[in-house]
Amino acid sequence: MAIRPVLLYPHPSLKEKIVESPPDAFTAQVFEDLADTLQSAPGCVGLAAPQISHPVRALIVDISASSRASAGQGRLRLLNPVLVEASQWKISREGCLSFPDLLANVKRAQKIRVRALNEKNEPVDFLSFGFEAVALQHEIDHLNGILFLDRIRSSKDLFERRKTADPPPVQV
Repeated sequence: MAIRPVLLYPHPSLKEKIVESPPDAFTAQVFEDLADTLQSAPGCVGLAAPQISHPVRALIVDISASSRASAGQGRLRLLNPVLVEASQWKISREGCLSFPDLLANVKRAQKIRVRALNEKNEPVDFLSFGFEAVALQHEIDHLNGILFLDRIRSSKDLFERRKTADPPPVQV
């Protein structure tokens, strides 16, 4: 269990697509590292294994402490997640630990269906809505080598993060 350094753009690993990962003993360690690193980053609601130098198709999302959360399923630890359905599209502002100085307006589905293995290597198939759905899409994109900046329509959708004493904006 360790807090791992988060890779920052333009690190080349952030653009690599991660192949399906077999569940093994290392997976439990990856989930612990993800949880510890997520907890150490105020305002962060999601993290993908490649962001902390683990080439594993794993992610963690937990929106429960976010002011943007209306409903969620608690801490989700997912291995080999696949976005099966997506609908109800909306543009909203996102941030990313790998881009600490930037925010962007990104179009994401507000209703999704995901298939994956949970941390016990059991298959799960569930619906997610709103902010949790957005966070899941952001992290699944990381597993596919897609960054949130790859999803913006133009440079007008990109913003510098304000440096203030206020609590940091929620990061996915």
